[in-house]
Amino acid sequence: MAAAPTLAQLEQRAAQADAIISKLTQQLCQLEAAAALKQKDALRQENALLKDEINRLTQKLVQLEDSKGEKQYYDFCKVSSGPAGPSMPTQPSEAPAQPSAAPTQPSAAPAQPFAAPAQPSAAPAQPSAAPAQPAASSAQSSAKAPQEKKPKKEKAAKKDESGGKKAADDDVPVDVRRLDFRVGRIIKAEKHPDAESLYVEQIDCGEEAPRTVVSGLVKFVPLEQMQNRLVVVLCNLKPAKMRGVTSQAMVMCASTPDKVEILTPPEGSVPGDLVDFEGYPRQPDALLNPKKKIFEACAPDLQTNGDKVAVFKGVPMAVPGKGAVTAATLAGVQVK
Repeated sequence: MAAAPTLAQLEQRAAQADAIISKLTQQLCQLEAAAALKQKDALRQENALLKDEINRLTQKLVQLEDSKGEKQYYDFCKVSSGPAGPSMPTQPSEAPAQPSAAPTQPSAAPAQPFAAPAQPSAAPAQPSAAPAQPAASSAQSSAKAPQEKKPKKEKAAKKDESGGKKAADDDVPVDVRRLDFRVGRIIKAEKHPDAESLYVEQIDCGEEAPRTVVSGLVKFVPLEQMQNRLVVVLCNLKPAKMRGVTSQAMVMCASTPDKVEILTPPEGSVPGDLVDFEGYPRQPDALLNPKKKIFEACAPDLQTNGDKVAVFKGVPMAVPGKGAVTAATLAGVQVK
């Protein structure tokens, strides 16, 4: 009989345990719901902040474009100002209706260019009354067709022209006749602002404006010796940026690993004088194609001889009627 009260107590405790578990479950659900709401509120606030930041950056971008004179065909600032701020998170669902309505305005503008070409098709329609009323879409497509074919013909013509130039270039031997050497005068030389080993020179080559040339001569030639001196310049190299400064030519030098001397034009030379090699009549490319490596093919045979005269395969580099180009002291070294 003692087991009956014990069983009743166990059942009572089990019921209490179930009630506690149920209560805890409810509290846990409430906590999860509260956390979810809190997270939603945080996300809404973050979303609103991001929209404000996007609006600010968009306005800044439009202002920058306006300051550069770029015409704005679409007012992004008006569209971006539609969504509500952080204090009204319930309105963003309605706000997208405004951006969707706004783009319809730009789409109306392109309709005019397509409507205009339809008029030329009305003139040939008069001789025959039957086909005079084609559909609007066919008129537009017929108007488009000539416009699309013309660029193809122009491209074909350009290909023919470029092909002719390439063929002409290919007929010229690969030697110094294709290199445009001229006499220049260094008007001003200064150290490169971002490279300790480079000079930036302004060189008068007898043209309308001086050329900017970057040379790695800091370790070999003092700055004062760079000023107002005559040099030989290779003028048809492809311009290249060197530490942010575009170099438009190359100063020719006699060179060893330990010593470099700028080549000296003959006495009486002036900026713009042409430099050539007897037996190699000048036929310089307008601009050397780096892929063909024409200068690289000539470079091994550009040297100074025993008399310190710059030569190509033994033929002196010279200014016609004035004399040969020389180095100060270096004999039997590469010219580059």
